[in-house]
Amino acid sequence: MTWPDIRSLIPHSGAMVLVDRVIAVDEESLCAEVRIRPDSLFCAASGVGAWIGLEYMAQTIAAFAGYTAYLRGEPVKPGFLLGTRRYECTRTMFTLGSLLQVHVRRVLQSESGLGSFECRIEDGKEQVAT
Repeated sequence: MTWPDIRSLIPHSGAMVLVDRVIAVDEESLCAEVRIRPDSLFCAASGVGAWIGLEYMAQTIAAFAGYTAYLRGEPVKPGFLLGTRRYECTRTMFTLGSLLQVHVRRVLQSESGLGSFECRIEDGKEQVAT
């Protein structure tokens, strides 16, 4: 299936778009892909620091919200990450060449739009961050 270009789903532009493409979406979840390349923003000699995984998750949530707006024929709106209860990663770096899958699943959402999501990052078949 073909999904809209991720740049049309999130309110970021240029190098600040850190996720590459949508690979799956349904009513409650979205999965995006991130390839760690030498020109990736925040990339050092051997890769991207694992703390950036939180931003990968945030942008994937933004893509989910943008896709929901797209389905309703509404414009994409900026959102804000208010915080996280816990971010854990099994590595200190996402290495060059890694192909990450960022999964987000909506747990709840209020009428005001405030939502809570469960997120994880996988590198191949290995879960590396939650």
